[in-house]
Amino acid sequence: MKLSDFDYAFPEELIATHPLPERDASRMMVVNRGEQSIKHSRINDFPLFIRKGDCIVVNDTHVFPARLVGKKESGGRIEILLLGGK
Repeated sequence: MKLSDFDYAFPEELIATHPLPERDASRMMVVNRGEQSIKHSRINDFPLFIRKGDCIVVNDTHVFPARLVGKKESGGRIEILLLGGK
């Protein structure tokens, strides 16, 4: 695996910098491994996708204002957003 495998274009306007006022309007991506499909949905539809016996993992990390910006030897821009826990 090479670091370049992770290089891709991502529009700045799609990067969440703060939560939505209506949190249940947040988007989520649903991956169905059995059907090998990807769906885009809203978090308020989450109960439709869980079944008895599923394991739900909650990520409660928070972003704090610590952003490191650098430049690769190739000229590419690197941006690292540091995370902190409670």
